[in-house]
Amino acid sequence: MKSILVATFILIFILKSLADEGMWIPMLLNQSIIQKMKEKGFKLSAEDIYSINKASMKDAVVLFGRGCTGEFISDKGLLLTNHHCGYGSIQRHSTLEHDYLADGFWAKSFQEELPNPGLTVSLLVRMEDVTHIVLANVQPKMTEAKREEVINTAIQQLKTKYSENNRYQVEVKPFYYGNQYFMFIYEVFKDVRLVGAPPSSIGKFGGDTDNWMWPRHTGDFALFRVYANKNNEPAEYSPDNVPYKPKKFFSISLKGVNENDFTMVFGFPGTTQQYIPSYAIDVIQNVENPHQIKLRDIRLQIIKSAMDTSRLIRIQYANKQASIANSWKKWIGENEGLKRLQTIKKKQEFEQQFENWAAIDPDRHLIYEKLLPTYQTLYAYMKPLQLIETYYFEALFAVEIIQFCSNVHQLLNHQEKTFEKAYEIFLNRYKNFYKNYQPVIDMLTFQKLMNEFTKNISKDYIPKTLLKWQKKYKNDWAKVSNTIYQQSILIKPQTIEALKNSKEKNIRKILFNDPFYKLWLETRNLYNTQIQPYIKTYQSSIDSLNRIYIHAQMELLSDKDFYPDANLTLRVSYGNIKGYTARDGIYYHWQTTINGIIEKDDTTVYDYIVPKKLKELWQAKDYGEYGINGTLPVCFIANNHTTGGNSGSPVLNANGELIGCNFDRTWESTMSDLHYDPNRCRNICLDVRYMLFIIDKFANAKHLIDEMTIVK
Repeated sequence: MKSILVATFILIFILKSLADEGMWIPMLLNQSIIQKMKEKGFKLSAEDIYSINKASMKDAVVLFGRGCTGEFISDKGLLLTNHHCGYGSIQRHSTLEHDYLADGFWAKSFQEELPNPGLTVSLLVRMEDVTHIVLANVQPKMTEAKREEVINTAIQQLKTKYSENNRYQVEVKPFYYGNQYFMFIYEVFKDVRLVGAPPSSIGKFGGDTDNWMWPRHTGDFALFRVYANKNNEPAEYSPDNVPYKPKKFFSISLKGVNENDFTMVFGFPGTTQQYIPSYAIDVIQNVENPHQIKLRDIRLQIIKSAMDTSRLIRIQYANKQASIANSWKKWIGENEGLKRLQTIKKKQEFEQQFENWAAIDPDRHLIYEKLLPTYQTLYAYMKPLQLIETYYFEALFAVEIIQFCSNVHQLLNHQEKTFEKAYEIFLNRYKNFYKNYQPVIDMLTFQKLMNEFTKNISKDYIPKTLLKWQKKYKNDWAKVSNTIYQQSILIKPQTIEALKNSKEKNIRKILFNDPFYKLWLETRNLYNTQIQPYIKTYQSSIDSLNRIYIHAQMELLSDKDFYPDANLTLRVSYGNIKGYTARDGIYYHWQTTINGIIEKDDTTVYDYIVPKKLKELWQAKDYGEYGINGTLPVCFIANNHTTGGNSGSPVLNANGELIGCNFDRTWESTMSDLHYDPNRCRNICLDVRYMLFIIDKFANAKHLIDEMTIVK
């Protein structure tokens, strides 16, 4: 018994003494957290960060689109985010005549700013702990299904009550796996216009080669503007709208940064899983990631080869390629990090200590004795299903024309008043799809992915149409693709256009019998009946265990400040600017400069082509007030805990002034969603001085700087 107590004490001491990881709810920054922030240099108060009584930092930070962060940097609604967050909008405005990806874009007036239909910006009005309301009717002996039903009813009632007839968007999200619930009330702005973006040779400098890496020299920023009606309220796009006047916007510091300076990142981190058991890590590390990496590698090789042959294809596939590559490279680094940190082993050691702690007390033992064994059983069931699901989404549904068939299905089952109206909507979607589509690329992708799919998945889970093709063409997927891509009407835009003049009956028959739609429908039905229900059942049981397990961890470590996993809600993380030792003998400095851009310059490598004007400015050392010590800062790293969704987040100094824009993590940090390593995890930030230099000296868009508040 004594050895159990000693081991448990050591475990608790180690966990409590970890460095400042965490993504903290701004409304709940308690004195303990604020004191730790002040010890690192923070000079403001909790109310400066979050307040409903006065303008605070939370009024300057927005959810940009569906998964990035942005921040107001002027009283005219000027918004800063990452170039890669605005990449889709920039790409959609790009043509061969006006290639804003290659050349950049800078509006000289409000009238030249470009609308972006479908792009939204969500501003948090307030948040509230509604746990007592959501769980009011939950009973201890309820089934998980009944519990979920009761909770969803309570959430829907809250949404109805607080939306004020759809004036606000209301979200209620679980924290700590459903031990706590918070309500978030947002204003959603739908008129968001592109103001400025550097060329990709600056905004995406380093490309996929440097993605997730350090040192970094990327000017990853873009400027948008939020518009509102004349009452400063959200409104649909209209030429009559005016620039939004935010309650708060960030001043920009030109005072510079140094190692060990305090940093705070304020944004919308997407997803982390810090408290899951070893069995979950095993599935991620040994099942999901390896196969996802392999399948995306196939797609990327095909796309890259095609992009190298044509400027048009490069424009068409730039956003797709970036999206595919981002997770692909992250998963590679994540797996390396999990193995290096021996995460599974450490989780297992913690689980043993947890069981020892539970065994000390008879009541605890009764509650928790079956917890870990049940986890083990459920994940044993989940493992093969997760493999199948991975291949469905990373192989079958990764083929572009098969993806598009969801639109065919929507047409055939439309809810519009007339079929003609439904076909008009379908036709517009098809035109948008085909604008950035190359059948030859898709054919090669189909060939390679179907070969992998049929090799790795049991026949019981392969659609019958695919099995028929495999048998008929003797596993020759080149022959399969050549045949069905010729047969499919979906590859023939002129025919799809002409079909609008046909009778509804004929259109339905033609589309229903299209080989890709038949494959999509079979795949969907197979997934919905043979895979998803079982995954959902097992996951529901796992979610229930997660709720118990995190509660138990909080009980075990009662003096530890537990931060909830990220779930795309507003969070604060804090730390300091710091270099790090990546591996034995390799230490990375905390800052990069324009000199590194010139050192990387290579006209034979697309990712490293430096614009002529940037080289001229470097040669002349024409850095203006943004340079220091004869050079120009570009990026820096800090030890703020960040993840996807934090892209575009403001990086603030001790006085709450903007010093950077968060855009990535280092290669050694990619496992931090699952296992945070304070010694090596670093977030990568654009130095605002480089951004201002590009706007001023490179783009000659000083009118944009003139509307900012610069602190010198």
